[in-house]
Amino acid sequence: MNLASSRLPQAWKASPGTLEDRVILVTGAYGGLGSAVARAASRAGATVVLTGKRKRQLEQLYDAMVSEGLSEPVLHPLDMESATPRDYEALAEGLQRDAGRLDGIVHTATSFVGLTPIAMHKPDAWLRALHVNVSAPFALTQACLPLLTQSPDSAAVFVLDNPELLQRAHWGAYGVSKAALERFVSILHEEHEAGAFRVHALLPAPMRTTLRRLAYFGEDTMQQPLPDATADAAVYLLSNEAAAARGTVLDLRVA
Repeated sequence: MNLASSRLPQAWKASPGTLEDRVILVTGAYGGLGSAVARAASRAGATVVLTGKRKRQLEQLYDAMVSEGLSEPVLHPLDMESATPRDYEALAEGLQRDAGRLDGIVHTATSFVGLTPIAMHKPDAWLRALHVNVSAPFALTQACLPLLTQSPDSAAVFVLDNPELLQRAHWGAYGVSKAALERFVSILHEEHEAGAFRVHALLPAPMRTTLRRLAYFGEDTMQQPLPDATADAAVYLLSNEAAAARGTVLDLRVA
């Protein structure tokens, strides 16, 4: 891993005002981690924009958040696999028009079809993983950079995975894409190492998600914790308290 590691400050907890008045965009919002981040950011006071390719699942998350007493999120269906540069520009233009700002993005959308030997890896699945996991975060972040850099304090948070595991056999396009994503984070940070816009990477500990069930099919995934702690760490990175951690990977695997 090229990025320096950082740790979550001991006993750090978000307050209802941690992200007050901020607009936060969450990709893959109805997934296990995405929905946890959306809820955590809303509890911290942010206006949350939910993106994902399935409108119905976004609507279900919207209803669930409202029923839980959270602020109404904003829905913007977006298929990271098929979106064009113009689609990303339209999203940024909509944020400018409707909210007038953007203070953070958390990239939780991912493509993973399971462990596969290279000889059996379907080319379409390979290209889809590289696109959704690397090219789409690049395109969306680039489209939103004018808004992010206008904010007095903003952050882009990219979710990585265990590099010691991903370099092993059968991790295929997912492993390659996460390595490429880390390099992208490093380059983006170098280009924004000063100023109000910060770049962060987040490396979760094992958690109860669909992706983990696919990767560790012999494990009782229900024994793993929910993604709530990782979502809280994302809120920390979105807040101005994480200024000292810019350009690092916040490693949650070992305290």
